[in-house]
Amino acid sequence: MSSDETDLRDEKPQFVLPLVVRIERDAPPSRTDALETAARAVLEILTDDRSLGEGEWAQLMTDWQDARIRKVVRRARGAEWRKAGALPGITVTGAEAEVRVFPPVPLDGWPKELAKLQVSGTDLDDPAAPGPVPDGAVTLWINPGLDMSAGKTMAQAGHGAQLLWWAMPDADRKAWQEAGFPLAVRTATPGHWVELAASGSGLPVVRDAGFTEIAPGKTVVSEGSRLFAPHLRLPRP
Repeated sequence: MSSDETDLRDEKPQFVLPLVVRIERDAPPSRTDALETAARAVLEILTDDRSLGEGEWAQLMTDWQDARIRKVVRRARGAEWRKAGALPGITVTGAEAEVRVFPPVPLDGWPKELAKLQVSGTDLDDPAAPGPVPDGAVTLWINPGLDMSAGKTMAQAGHGAQLLWWAMPDADRKAWQEAGFPLAVRTATPGHWVELAASGSGLPVVRDAGFTEIAPGKTVVSEGSRLFAPHLRLPRP
């Protein structure tokens, strides 16, 4: 994107896509499951009938995507989670995680039920190292040189899923959606990250603007699989 295009996006009214992750004190989800569930939540709202054509969320989705693509993750539990669930949105469930995604809101116009939720406190852990990427799943690779909270990383994984969706041909989009958006979020090794993020790789790259937590730079590279967008995949040995 050129600097002129970036300036034009900055001049438009700014919206944010809110995501809320359920974090109960006694049963927090694992970090990787939360990241993957958030990424699928973004895809679910992008493809929901209410976001398309004459749907009730369509204009909000267009306005949001015409400006900077902002996503903010907040946490809720107990009564807070139940109140958030009463607002229009989509709840996506992973192995343990629950993430609810809402139609975009103005940057300074959050519903009161969401505005009071905390952004901090989304630090999650993986009890065990994530296993290998499931066969056929696309992969959202996290920059190993960054120290991001789980909430920030969830937003970045959502960006990565969205860029991959945009980069797919229609046939791959249809197949991926019908399969339930199989994806994995993994942290790349330093050497692998260099290959993934290289300018000649042709893979979708998330470039964070540096508003929160980290300096501007590359955060996620999205890679297709043998089943979905194989043209967006590094050669395998």
